[in-house]
Amino acid sequence: MVLRLINELGPWSWWILGLLLLALEVLAPGTIFLWFGISAILVGAVALFVDLSWQTEVIIFLVLAITSLIVGRRWVRKAAKKGGDPALNRRGSRYVGREFVLAAPISQGEGKLSIDDTVWRITGPDAPAGTRVTVIRVDGVKLVVELAAK
Repeated sequence: MVLRLINELGPWSWWILGLLLLALEVLAPGTIFLWFGISAILVGAVALFVDLSWQTEVIIFLVLAITSLIVGRRWVRKAAKKGGDPALNRRGSRYVGREFVLAAPISQGEGKLSIDDTVWRITGPDAPAGTRVTVIRVDGVKLVVELAAK
């Protein structure tokens, strides 16, 4: 029954397989089914214009699928290295070397500094509000500051 349906659909069966593989990629992401789905759609496109035996279509599909999987994985890996934010999970490290103005004083070596939408605990020399400080490093969840050079 399934073979008869595939035979009746002809090249369109590759399109259906490709769309099913692409739908499977949405459900189980990992960019594996994506390449197989694209390969199946390409075989279907070729089969629409060229009369091929089913064995030839399967061989073309396998070659396209393996080639696109290897090339696609390398491309995705290279793109992942270029993009992204290396300091994504270390937000405090983004502030090292930057200068800020204290809104509240540092007393007994402890204080708070408001940066963007976050209030950070800071350690450094005692200083009144309005003093410019430079973040020199991150110590756990605290920023370590020093008085900014004038």
